[in-house]
Amino acid sequence: MKTLSNLLMKGLATILPIGLTIYVLWWVVTTAESVMHRMITLVVPESHYWPGMGIIAGLLLMLLVGSAVNAYIVRRVLGIWEEYLERIPVVKTLYGAFRDISRLLPAGRQRRDLQKVVLWEVNGARILGFVTRDELPEFGTPDGHELAALYVPLSYMIGGVTLYVPRHDLRPLDLPVEAAMRLALTGGMSMHVEHTGAAASDGRVTPASSRPG
Repeated sequence: MKTLSNLLMKGLATILPIGLTIYVLWWVVTTAESVMHRMITLVVPESHYWPGMGIIAGLLLMLLVGSAVNAYIVRRVLGIWEEYLERIPVVKTLYGAFRDISRLLPAGRQRRDLQKVVLWEVNGARILGFVTRDELPEFGTPDGHELAALYVPLSYMIGGVTLYVPRHDLRPLDLPVEAAMRLALTGGMSMHVEHTGAAASDGRVTPASSRPG
């Protein structure tokens, strides 16, 4: 009976991630197709619509928007729109959360908010985090230590905490942001983490020289 239970759990562990991935992709595709279908049929007769046109239209729309945001006037309009949304209760909270999540996506050569993956040692334990700012001149400290903003995500949750710690206490890691975020969100169970191959000391945060490797 125990062997049968183990086999069932192994089968579930194998099928579940594959099934969930396929389901989410299918949901995204069908939702996009449904939304774009309603928009396209406003200007195109239903008889001229064919399956897949909504997906293609959605991709073209994203390419168009991605190209347009490079223009100064578009960036200015988006900035005014964000300022307006920031004044509306509840809406500003939702919009801010979605905007922060979207900043995890690569955006060409633009510098992302999560600049560097680091380890922070506290009482012998090491905490995985992300440097969001490596300079905080507005935080004048009497001890002379320069502070960095460290974002620590919480496992199996959308959220985390931001700490302001001395830069010399942070040790940069040779990991991509996406791999480190996956490692943190899964409670350390994520596998196949690839190194970036870049030197850990390239950034502004310098590793603590007194710690063992």
